[in-house]
Amino acid sequence: MHSITVRPESSDDIRAIDVVHISAFGGEAEAQLVSTLRESASYNRELSLVAELGGRIVGHVLLTRVPLRRNGDEKHLLVLGPISVVPSQTHRGIGSKLIQASIQLAKEKGYGSIVALGHPEYYKRFGFVLAKDLGVSCNLPAPEDALTVKEIVDGNLAGGGHIEYPEPFVELY
Repeated sequence: MHSITVRPESSDDIRAIDVVHISAFGGEAEAQLVSTLRESASYNRELSLVAELGGRIVGHVLLTRVPLRRNGDEKHLLVLGPISVVPSQTHRGIGSKLIQASIQLAKEKGYGSIVALGHPEYYKRFGFVLAKDLGVSCNLPAPEDALTVKEIVDGNLAGGGHIEYPEPFVELY
């Protein structure tokens, strides 16, 4: 039985990461999003994590630095996503390991909060709460109940604000 290893992406992982997203989502959109983000100023390879099982990449999560604006002030936080696991390896805790590693990485890098767009019930298991409950909104046309946030530093989101997802996310929606 192999154990799952989570580590930062390397340049040799790019093709395998594309395969993970294409197989997990059944299409090119998320792989294209990761590819476009990789070429943008908001990309940082240290914030891109892969999950390996038996020497094979079976999962990936990308964290992207984004601004949160409030009353002319701006602070940066991380957007978690896309996150995916190859279909043959789902329900093995790989996604959970990727999210936990993302939270730990955000702490180590000094970020105060993480934002995730997706199934709120899933993210609540990791301490995320509905963004609207903290007065946080975003520039994507997503259902407001789909946007969740996790404060890594208590009070980091006090007073709320508006998250500006980078253009590649906006184009995907």
